[in-house]
Parts: sequence; structure tokens; C-alpha cells
Amino acid sequence: MMWMCIAVFLLWMKSGGCTEKANTSDLMEYTAADFYEKLHSGKMMFIYFEHQVSPTISLFLVELEKSADALQDYGVLVGKVNCNKELVHAYCTEERVLHTAFLFRGGKEFLGFDLDTVFDVNSIVSEVLFAILREEVKYVHTDTDLLAMEKAARGKKDIVLGYVRSLGTQEHRSLMETAYVYGSKYQFILITGGPVLKHLGVNELSHSSRVWFLHCRVHSGFVIPMTCPLTLMRKPLSTLGLHSFLQLMETPLVSEVYNDPSSVQPPQFPYQQTPQVFLFSRPTTAHLDLDTATTLAWRLRGLALLLLVHRQSPAVKTPDEYNAAYRLPEKSSEVKYLTLNDLDEVLELFTNQEEEDEEEDEEEHSHFGHLDDEIAASVYENRGNLPDMDSITQLTSDNFHTAVAQSSLTVALFYLKWDAASMAFLSSFIDVAEGLTDSEVQMSAVDCGEWTDLCAAQPASSLPIPFPPITAFPSVLLLRPQETAQHYRGMLGTEALHRFIMLSHPASPVLLSSQEEVTSFLQEVPHPELAGYTPHRVLGLFETHRGVPLFTEAAKSLRGEVLTGLLTDGLAEKWAAEHTVDLPAVLVFPSWRTHTHPTALPVSNSAEELLSHINTALLHPLPELTVENLPSFLSLGKALLLLFVGEEEDEFGQRQNQALMEEMRRVVELGGRRMEPYLACWIHLGRTPAGMSVLGSYLGSMPPLPAVVLTHLPSGGEIYQYPPNMPIGAPSVLQWLQRIEDGTESAAGLLGEDSWPPAVKFYDFLKIMDMQEPNSAQQQTPEEEEEEEVDEKEVNMEEDVLEEATDSSSSSPTPNNNPHSEL
Repeated sequence: MMWMCIAVFLLWMKSGGCTEKANTSDLMEYTAADFYEKLHSGKMMFIYFEHQVSPTISLFLVELEKSADALQDYGVLVGKVNCNKELVHAYCTEERVLHTAFLFRGGKEFLGFDLDTVFDVNSIVSEVLFAILREEVKYVHTDTDLLAMEKAARGKKDIVLGYVRSLGTQEHRSLMETAYVYGSKYQFILITGGPVLKHLGVNELSHSSRVWFLHCRVHSGFVIPMTCPLTLMRKPLSTLGLHSFLQLMETPLVSEVYNDPSSVQPPQFPYQQTPQVFLFSRPTTAHLDLDTATTLAWRLRGLALLLLVHRQSPAVKTPDEYNAAYRLPEKSSEVKYLTLNDLDEVLELFTNQEEEDEEEDEEEHSHFGHLDDEIAASVYENRGNLPDMDSITQLTSDNFHTAVAQSSLTVALFYLKWDAASMAFLSSFIDVAEGLTDSEVQMSAVDCGEWTDLCAAQPASSLPIPFPPITAFPSVLLLRPQETAQHYRGMLGTEALHRFIMLSHPASPVLLSSQEEVTSFLQEVPHPELAGYTPHRVLGLFETHRGVPLFTEAAKSLRGEVLTGLLTDGLAEKWAAEHTVDLPAVLVFPSWRTHTHPTALPVSNSAEELLSHINTALLHPLPELTVENLPSFLSLGKALLLLFVGEEEDEFGQRQNQALMEEMRRVVELGGRRMEPYLACWIHLGRTPAGMSVLGSYLGSMPPLPAVVLTHLPSGGEIYQYPPNMPIGAPSVLQWLQRIEDGTESAAGLLGEDSWPPAVKFYDFLKIMDMQEPNSAQQQTPEEEEEEEVDEKEVNMEEDVLEEATDSSSSSPTPNNNPHSEL
């Protein structure tokens, strides 16, 4: 318990428990000898190398002095070196240090912080602690990342998930200080908004910082589900409040007592501000009463402590007419008794006030905070200087044409420094550049904030390399001399971009002139860096050059995704004879099929038609859906017949999943042409954990696995679930589909409408344009304007009512009222 007492004292100190202590010490100034002595001793140091003191620097030094005492508690020495008195090599002679403070660890420079990101004592402490804890405190951007971390923590460690509305604040500092103390006990995760908040059900316009406790560790008598149960910290985020919350999460879910509630001691530190709820149990229903208490305790987790009072004890004097009681912290000795008909009545005692406080908090903060959050996240991930860009070429209007002309392939990233997505992808782009061993590929970048004429592709710039104006950021173009630019439209990740570049490097199509070249094309890895990856391949067979331009046009559209080869004359005739096809023809070799059994296609009348036939032939008869390939499958416009399977724990599970996929393949085979409107596919929830939230959203709750769902019907937004009590067999699934087509099967849910509203009202540019359109309406009279304003208010009220009804219906067990838009 000694370490816990020290932790409590440390957290109390940080929360302002000793505010009467004045910080009168001057900021420690190190000589060059002192600096090197401390550095070689391995101590952690946060040092600023002072050159010229401007008003801005003076303010920073004041805040740096304040942080010295706080960081000393965490073993970090804070000070400055006056470069006008002492020269420290590489720090007093470089201009980069003027606006940078440095953290040293283990005898070397660990990280540099731009002074814009360490602007006061809170930001200094929070940023330094996060740097120290960078291996312990994870930073997630997407709900998929969060679900993957939940999966890794299940049965091992609970998770503390924190959202801070602004970085460098007192709330951010509180979370980092707590992580320093409790980091070995819990897994701390930090988010700054985005899809994770939506995944957690938080209104995106809400700006209050929040903390969730994810119960991922195995507890006695409780089975951890596929997603860890979570508890929201209801009180404002502070160091002491967070400590109390974590202590509250360690309390027993249900405490059993044998005394009258009036005799039970009120909660002691650190729970003294936590209400108590008492439920009464009788000997004849003891097991049922414990189950009821456990259910209520999970719903009250973080709001109140639950105690189960056993009436069998003679010390319990409460009349039988009462079955519940509670004690509020402001009236620690008074117990109020209740007769309840529903557990929800208990929840209302503690949740109504909380909801009112949340609504007031949401109204308090302006929309500008929300807009700043993405920028803050970008700055946070790329704090200090920009990533090292030595591995990529900086392109400008002056050197663009020359640089592209000198390389057989230039991969150009068009980005904006203030765009969060651009800065996040820039790191992946640099990783690809550093990993490329092929010197013929030139990786380059264009800062569109600096070179607007180049990014706009204006004729005045006189650049002969044709490419369309850049209208979305980040954008990647593949540029070759004397060719039209190729737009990369894949995932913004290292692996996907690297693979696309490697597959784009060979000519498209490759002219094959011998049997050995054809064999090599079909069997060998196209590039050493693609070892282990099997791409799709397409061969064009032409007796003459008639039809070759059409095939070449289709091949260029497939470049980067499919390898294409061209055979002509005698070699084409030989291959056509071996595969019993007439010339001209196109042979498609999907990656999931052996090269000895291609699909033969006739040459189409247009490149677009040929592309459509090729893409259809490449489609797996039962593809696995992933985050990466989902957009391409949705673009087909077919209804998704989805099989959800869980992660295999043993060989039996693997065989079971394999048998399920065989049945789904039989559905496609037995259905024949009637299956054309459907895309039969499957999701492995172990490899794609995002599928868990999708499936739960479809049906309102997680069904037992395996599960079969029909969704994205072109005729409407209904969702159908294959009866979970029936075995999944091809004939039964086809009969189920027939009942859906006949209209005799009830829907299990509804797809939400695809709506992409502006982030805030003043970003609704289309509405602003409509309002300014002179032809949209004639001049209005004041009476008409007033009437229109009233109508608009009525419409807004109706939308609010509908929104409220939708929110309430999402928690209803009725399956038909679960709108969503995850897929």
C-alpha cells in the first residue's frame, strides 16, 4: 500500500493541493560543463538553449520555470543554457534551436519541441510526459485501431481511454500525470476526436474532455464480450478526479452487507463524493436478487456504489414494503427508502442531472474549438519540426518539369501543411520513399500552400506535364515523361502505396515475344520488393494490331493494380490454340486461381466495356471483405450477402469456418443466374474487428456467430438476418432469399441515410450560395422574410424532434428501428 499512498500524495500535489507554496526559485541555468555532466549521467533533461530574449521567449521562460517543480517529481531536470555565455556544440550554433526546446534521455537528444506546442506550464508538462510515455500511452485515430487494441488487452489489462478537446491544457496534463503513475497497471490510450468519438456514441459537436474505462480484464463471474464494456467518467477531467475514478473502478461491482442501510458506513476517501444504492435480498430469491443487483451495478458503474442488503440478518430493520434505498454524498448520514417497480427508476435519480450538465457543456463551447481539433491533432502527431524529408524531392513551379523529365517514374504527393490528413499521410509517404531500393522511382512532394499555381495546373505556369488541377488533399500522382498523369486512388497507407508503385513500374501492357517471357510473366514476382504478393494478371492475344490500341487503353487504366501482357502473331495463335479460344481474345488470371485455368474474354467494342468484363472476371466468387477493399465492392451496386465468422481458437474452429464458406460458395453455384443481383462475401471478425461494430449496428446488438445478413439492397435500405436458430446450408439460404424477394420475410433493421453535412453551419457553402443566388427568389418584403424565418424555425424544431426520436429508438430492442450507416 506504500506505493499507493505515494501515488495519491503525488497526484494531490499536482492537482493544486499545495497552492500556498510560492515558486520563488529562478530557472536553473546550466553551464556547458554542467550540461554535459548531466547528459552523460543519463538523466532526463528538458533544456532550452537561449540566444536572444524576445517578449515571446521571456513569456516561455517564465512558464518553463513553473514547470521545473512539476517535472522534477517525474525525474526530469528543467533548465536553460545561455548561449551568449556558454557554447554547446550543435545547439548554440544552429538557427533551428531558436524556437525549439529539447528533451534529452539516456545521454542523447530524445525529442525537440517547437515553442508553439509548449507554450505554458500545462503544455510543457503534458508534452514532456507524453514523450516519456510514448511507448506506454498509445494514440489511436480510428475505431478499427481501438477495437484491435481492445482485442489485444482482453483478459489481460483494463484500458483507460482519454479524449482531450485541446492539447496542452490542464486536462491533457492531468491525463498524462495519471498515466505516469498508473501506466503499468492500465493501458492508457489517447484520442483527439474523429471516428473514435463517433464509435463511442459521442456527439461530434460536444467538446467536453472525457475519459472512459474499458473493462477488458477478466473479472470473477463475468465473461468479457467481443468488445470490452466501458464506463464513462462523469466528473470533470482533473488529476485528483481521475485518480478517484480509477479507484472507483477497482471497487467490487456489488458489495453484500448484513446491516441496515442506516448502519452502513458512508463511503470513505476517495469515494466520499459517490452515492450509495441499496437493494434488498430475501433468502428465497437470493440468487435472482444477486443477478438483478449485478445488472443494475453495471448500469450504475461510475455513478454510484451498489450494496446488496440481506434481509436474513436480524440487524436489518427496514420494513418489507421497501426494496431499495440510497444515500447522497451531500447528506452522508441520511438514507432514503424506496419501493421500486423498475430498475430504471434508480437510474433516473443519478442520470437526469448528468444529462442536463452535458447539454449545458455542449452549448458553452463554440464551433471553432471543433475546427481547431483536427489541426491540433496534426500538430500533436508532428510536433516540433516537420518529418525528415531528405528522402523525397521538393518540387516547385521552377523545377517541376526538369525533375519529372529526368526520371522514368515520379511519384508526387500534393499536400497542405495545415491539413490534418495531409500531415498524417506525409509520414507514410516518407516511409515508402525510405523503403524503396529502386533508384528509378523519384519520390517527391509539392506544398500546395506555397505553389498554388502548380497545384492548380494553370496554363500560365507553362508546365508541359499534363495533370488535372489538385482539388483534394492529400493527392498522389504518378508522372512519366510524355504521358498523362496517373492518379493513385488507393488507401492512404504505406503498404498499399508501396505495392501500387511497384505494380506501376512495369510497362502496361508488357510486350511478350517468347514462351519463356510469358512463363516468367505469369509465374515470377514482378519485383523483389513484392515477394510473397500475388497480383492479378491479364494477357491480350492479337493476331494483328487491330484491337491492340483498345486493349492498351484498358491496360493503362489497370496499371498499379493488375499486370498486363500483350502477345501477337504466332505466339498469340499458339496460346489461343492451347486455351481453345478464337483471336482476338483476352485471358484473365486472377490471383486466387492457378495460371493454368484462366477466364477467356472476347475483345469488346470499347475500353470501358473491356474493363468492366476484366473486373468481373477478377472478382472472387466469395471475397473476404476488408476495410481496404470495401469501397470497390460497394461500387458494384449489388446487395451484400454477408457471412460474419469469428476468430478461430483451434483447429475445430478453422474447419467450421471453412465449412461455412463452402456452403456460401454452394449458394452462389446452386443459385446460378438468380444470384447475379447479390454479392456473396464474408468478414473475418478476427482480422477485421471493425466488422463487430458494423454487425452490432445492423441488428441492434451482437448476435451469436456465425451470422448471415443481407444488406445494401438496391431497392431499399432494409437489412435481413438469416434465422440464427437455423443451420447455415445452401438450400436453406436460397429459400430465405426467395422469401425476401416474395416480401414474406421481415426486415431486422434499416440502413441510415447517407448524409454528409458540413462540420458547422457556417461551412455550409451550398446553402450560402443558394441564399446569394439572384435568380432563386425575387426581392422579399419584410413580412415575407419574417414568415420564412418562422417556417425555418418550425422545420428546425421538427428536425430536432426527429433526431431525438432516432436517438431514443437506437436503444430500443425492436430490430426494425435501428438506423445506421456504417457500411
